[in-house]
Amino acid sequence: MIEPQQKPRYKIYQGFRIPMGFPVEHFESALNYQAQPGDAFIVTYPKCGTTWTQHIIWMLHHNGQPLPVGKDINLEIPHLEEVSAEFVANLPDPRFIKTHFSYELTPFHPEAKYIYVARNPFDCVVSFYYHTKGFVKHYDFAAGTFEQFFECFIRGEVDGGDYFDHLLAWYDRKADKNVLFLTYEQMKANTRQAIIEIADFLGPEYSSKVKDGEILDRILHHSSFEQMSQNQSRWSSKRPADIPFIRKGQVGDWQNHFSETQKARLLKKFIARTAETGIGQLWPDSIQIG
Repeated sequence: MIEPQQKPRYKIYQGFRIPMGFPVEHFESALNYQAQPGDAFIVTYPKCGTTWTQHIIWMLHHNGQPLPVGKDINLEIPHLEEVSAEFVANLPDPRFIKTHFSYELTPFHPEAKYIYVARNPFDCVVSFYYHTKGFVKHYDFAAGTFEQFFECFIRGEVDGGDYFDHLLAWYDRKADKNVLFLTYEQMKANTRQAIIEIADFLGPEYSSKVKDGEILDRILHHSSFEQMSQNQSRWSSKRPADIPFIRKGQVGDWQNHFSETQKARLLKKFIARTAETGIGQLWPDSIQIG
């Protein structure tokens, strides 16, 4: 295995890699957050559809209205590890919370709800690379190459930890009544159905809203890649204008970045880690196994 000459930089807390811009005390606090009945968590490995899902849920809660100009989705539906347990605890009910924590670390309550979105690892690593390269204050990796980031990702030496550890633990809980397991690719293929599934999972108050065709159509329109890509620079003044948090949103873009060797290595790890789990069937059109 090749040792990357340059790696993203992180803060290290008890073995966890944390983006340099995240206060360590907030991360530490997040580990101790006590989930409450009615909390709804959006859980993902980084760059697997988190922001998209946040906006869908925000619009479900606001009758199909998009996030107003100047509001920050990561304050409306905050990133637990970034903002601290205290910040989240002070939110009004119902609380919607974003986290990249693994299953073992995610705050649990039997009456809380957990929406997990998985994305195929090939597209995930490409999106994660551009995110890491772009956010200089978090990673100091502006000059980093895809080859260097790929080596870190396949070792699990990134701020999400090991992709497969994250996915496997949540996949094992997909049948739990308080877990909704979706894939990014499924959401792309039929966004209308994904919105209805999310609404039904959140409860009657939300499922009744999507029966109103006008509300559902508004959410579909404003959660489209084109609309979200156009609006992202208007939502938060804190985000540098030249860093597109929403970059392409494509399925299969990884083929424009991977060498044959990288493809073979990640596929080998995918097969080894997911054997006899059924995970390979999540992405029959994205990952060719066999």
